[in-house]
Amino acid sequence: MEKIELVMVPFAVIGHLTPMLELAKLLVSSDDRISVNFMVLNMPEFNTVEISSLEESLSGSGIDRTRLRFFQPPLDTRQLMTISNPVTFYFNFVETQKHSIMETVAKQVIGRPNSGRLVGFIVDMLSLSLIDVARETFNVPTYAFYICCASVIGLKYHILSLKEEQGKDITDFIGTTDLMVPGYPLPVPTNVIPAVAFDKDHGGSDAFLAIAKNLRRTKGILVNTFEEYEPHAIEALSNDDGAPPVYPVGPMLNLKNKTNTQQQRNQNEKIMLWLNDQPPSSVVFLCFGSAGTFCDAQLKEIAVALESSGQRFLWSVRLSSPDGKPWLVEEYDHDSLEKVLPEGFLQRTADIGKIIGWAPQVEVLAHESVGGFVTHSGWNSIQESVWFAVPTAIWPLYAEQQVNAFTMIKILELAVEIKMDYKIKWENNNEVEIVEADIIKKAISEIMDDKNANNIKRRNRVKEMSQKSRKALEEGGSSYSSLRHFIDNIV
Repeated sequence: MEKIELVMVPFAVIGHLTPMLELAKLLVSSDDRISVNFMVLNMPEFNTVEISSLEESLSGSGIDRTRLRFFQPPLDTRQLMTISNPVTFYFNFVETQKHSIMETVAKQVIGRPNSGRLVGFIVDMLSLSLIDVARETFNVPTYAFYICCASVIGLKYHILSLKEEQGKDITDFIGTTDLMVPGYPLPVPTNVIPAVAFDKDHGGSDAFLAIAKNLRRTKGILVNTFEEYEPHAIEALSNDDGAPPVYPVGPMLNLKNKTNTQQQRNQNEKIMLWLNDQPPSSVVFLCFGSAGTFCDAQLKEIAVALESSGQRFLWSVRLSSPDGKPWLVEEYDHDSLEKVLPEGFLQRTADIGKIIGWAPQVEVLAHESVGGFVTHSGWNSIQESVWFAVPTAIWPLYAEQQVNAFTMIKILELAVEIKMDYKIKWENNNEVEIVEADIIKKAISEIMDDKNANNIKRRNRVKEMSQKSRKALEEGGSSYSSLRHFIDNIV
């Protein structure tokens, strides 16, 4: 039996790294010939993940560590760039690290005793410039792992086509029209297109188009979705003659979600004990991702909404780093919360609510007391809410979250809108606008009302999609078959 090697390079922030690690585990466990070499670029300026925590996540998983190896190439600090925004920074950062990656692959993968045949790189969508390293240095193809929904790939392709084939810039469409985009059964409003696509001042629009161009240069795209969830997008991408094949292999979820520190384990225990004391489906859970933060004024509006709704709540509150880098978050302490939230809020809601910092999101969504989820509509969070059949109220903040919200609210009718086109500004962490308490309260009340006819229909649709997501990964399911097809093509 011939052994083969894959090199995987994630974007080393938790929302990107987790699903790629799950893909690595699945590849290794699906075929005894495959070994995966997982390379984590230790980035400055970001809360990156340590190799030790990744190795710990495998304990008790049954995964053979000799076939899933972790490497951290030495950091090349000679050409580090000043951050303008996270996307363009990472693009520049990957460019500076190509030599370190090349040397690590040569010495620790190819040069390792009894290594298998290197058959390709699988890289995060933000690391696609490594296509050239794979081809020119190692003569192997590159596959992309796209952590977001498949329909956003079609959106990127369409915006690139407008630019290259029709000479039209996406900014030409601002506030004027919706776009008919292949893969979307409804016209896409321009105000839900990712803000980075319009960012000419800091290079964001160039980076957005570069991702689309590089995706087309890959030999294939593994997507963290499943066919039953996005049939229009999968069909459109599969029928695009100029695009590489697409392999929907999701949902890629870390359902065990091990905590990495004693402090987190202690917090987890307290949260679970509190949830255990709540009635079934009575708690609304509010969590806005690993980088989801709000200014003080917006936090007050959320607090007013929660109190006036009368709902039991579990609210994950995070604070932006004070040095002006909102992708770095800190925890609120009790004294800080007292100053930020309405006077007396914590005392008045003590019997029905709990405010936390870090949240064990998977465990919370799986708990029977949770009946609704207020989310930023990050793709991982959407996948988890669907898996556990928890209805959502959606409040996007940045990246592709607005167009995810459009899909969930308008196309699939699985979620309630708080503000679909909301976009937070990265600069000084100032929001475009403040969403008022009445709007937030209305959405929360709607997803928690088990007597509302529309909500009953929505809950039934969510349960149906939950069942489909689970069947997709089972033997014979759509994602199971898609992964087997990918493996057959690389071995």
